Amino acid sequence: MDDLKYGTRNKRGDFTPGEKLEGAPVFVWPPRPLKFLRWLPGYFFPWNALFFLLGLGIWNWATPAKETLATLDWRWIAYLWLRNSAIVFVLFGAVELRLYVQRSQGNRFKFNGLFPADKKSDVFMFGSQNVDNMIRTFGTGIPIWTAYEVLMLHLWAIGWGPWTTFAEHPWALVALGLAIPMIHETHFFCIHWLIHRAPLYKWVHSVHHNSVNPSPWSSLSMHPVEHLLYWSDVLIHLVLPSHPLLVLYHLQVTGTGAIVGHIGFDKIEIGDERGMGTHAYAHYLHHKYFEVNYSDGVMPFDRWFGTWHDGSKEGDALMQARFERKRARINASPPTSTQ
Repeated sequence: MDDLKYGTRNKRGDFTPGEKLEGAPVFVWPPRPLKFLRWLPGYFFPWNALFFLLGLGIWNWATPAKETLATLDWRWIAYLWLRNSAIVFVLFGAVELRLYVQRSQGNRFKFNGLFPADKKSDVFMFGSQNVDNMIRTFGTGIPIWTAYEVLMLHLWAIGWGPWTTFAEHPWALVALGLAIPMIHETHFFCIHWLIHRAPLYKWVHSVHHNSVNPSPWSSLSMHPVEHLLYWSDVLIHLVLPSHPLLVLYHLQVTGTGAIVGHIGFDKIEIGDERGMGTHAYAHYLHHKYFEVNYSDGVMPFDRWFGTWHDGSKEGDALMQARFERKRARINASPPTSTQ
């Protein structure tokens, strides 16, 4: 594919999509029903549909029986950890292999024209972004993901919580299932904004932002404290009537779904003239500019709080103006007394 039909490339080789980012037409006034209907398929396909199918498959064929889950035992806990590790290794590894190892489409559609493996950095363990990212992903990320899953499935098995069935409350569970990506993004915006405040940024979130040029293995490369906060959105199933299938779907949206913002390419080429959009640009801009796009645009919080960047020159100007106002406030603050 010729990516220059879809955007521009600067002298460094960085790709910028031709179309500005638009927030989802969900929480807008006046309502825009036709635009909402055109947007709706993209809410499901391809990513959320894939994560739901993963959750469904895990629930039907890769989750121990309820009787087993009712008793905490290291064998089924270890099984869940190995299963989650395998899912991440296969999915993240497949995207990394094609786009970053084989470089099957070169740097076409790549937001940052460079590849992380081409540049060593002392901020990463062993000087390698990929090695560092994988150690953090498998060292604390997946164990903490699995710990939340163990907690939720065990509580379901012993009947602790507002659990129900699809036979009893089908529409309520369907509605919850449809809302899970929005629940995740709401939670993500809140904890993401929080860990950008000092000192949490310095000691916690800066680990993730070391990957200025993110790749699939950057997706779950976080400080353990951030991992604990990141997966805590699944605890909502202890508040709202739910079902373990939705818990597993939610964990896929949060865990496997982290790759969506870290692919680093605007499109994945499928054949010579077709490409699948990645929805990665909003979060790439966050890695590039740090204080924009704390969520991905389905929920309107960035637009409400003035931190939305649509990738355009106008978006740059608004961001710079906000930074200048922030500097002015800081410079206007009275000096702290040393006495």
